[in-house]
Amino acid sequence: MINFKKVSKQIWKEIKKADNILIHLHPSPDGDSAGAALAFMHVLNNMNKKVTVISGDSELPKFLLALPGSDKIVPKNYLNVDLTQYDLFLILDASSLTQISKMGKVIFPESLKTIVIDHHATNENFADINLVLENAPATCQILYNFFEVNKIKINKETAVCLFVGIYTDSGAFKYSNANWQTLEIVSKLAKINPEYNKIIFELENNDEPDRLKLLSILLGSIETYFSDHIAIASVDYETIKKNNISHTVLSSSEVANKLKSVIGWDIGISLIEVQPNTVKLSFRTRDSEKYDLGKIAAATGFGGGHKAAAGATINKPFKEAKQVLLDTIKKLYPKLGKI
Repeated sequence: MINFKKVSKQIWKEIKKADNILIHLHPSPDGDSAGAALAFMHVLNNMNKKVTVISGDSELPKFLLALPGSDKIVPKNYLNVDLTQYDLFLILDASSLTQISKMGKVIFPESLKTIVIDHHATNENFADINLVLENAPATCQILYNFFEVNKIKINKETAVCLFVGIYTDSGAFKYSNANWQTLEIVSKLAKINPEYNKIIFELENNDEPDRLKLLSILLGSIETYFSDHIAIASVDYETIKKNNISHTVLSSSEVANKLKSVIGWDIGISLIEVQPNTVKLSFRTRDSEKYDLGKIAAATGFGGGHKAAAGATINKPFKEAKQVLLDTIKKLYPKLGKI
């Protein structure tokens, strides 16, 4: 059992010692990844620390541009950073080295102190200091408690970044790991920044025609397996290319959410070949007591997550990746029967 206060104090001590701090966004960043990174950036800026936030493997999605400080994110991958310029690396909302970058081998120089703050049950505890609370609905909720323990003042910009991270990763407070403490925290954050609703509006109303085109294709591709307990929506790279769909919209956890909303479809999965031999998967379930999606994602490929929501990448051609997915589910849950 982790001693939250003790580890938080230890991390804060390292932060105060550091001169140049690096923060990243994980591949295909979501509200929790961007919210946590920018919230910490605002705190460090107020301390007059030198801090750099890099976008990592992916472009920042347009729906996250509403977050205060998003214009300060440097469009650079970890593998292209001069790490000799930094003495501390804050690794937020990332469960493994592949969540720092999937474009090559991630190596930490000896001179670089590493700190992980995360909430994924699949976290590999790979940093010098690891603060991992798998029952937290979002990394941003851990950060709120971290700031509170260390008596760090939360300003309006930090507050709304934390709010967005908690809001998005808890499924707007619908997932089972969001509790009364979550609601109490977001209430306090909303008091600090009463205009949080404007940011949420921008997050949820900043879509693009290509995304709707992608959603249409995915919803038209639905297939069910294992006696209709598993529903999969998928699209291969050739179809994406044929329809001129922008690569910036190739993320569709909302499709997996839509699939699992159907009674009887216990697990909803979206499967997108974002480029030849690279297939991204998003998992959602309506029964996280029965199915552990983080376990499925980790066994499928480069992936992980939570029981109710997870993601993975399979570096194989579209048809092979789909078969790997089905074989993995069958192996982990043989009681589902035949594919």
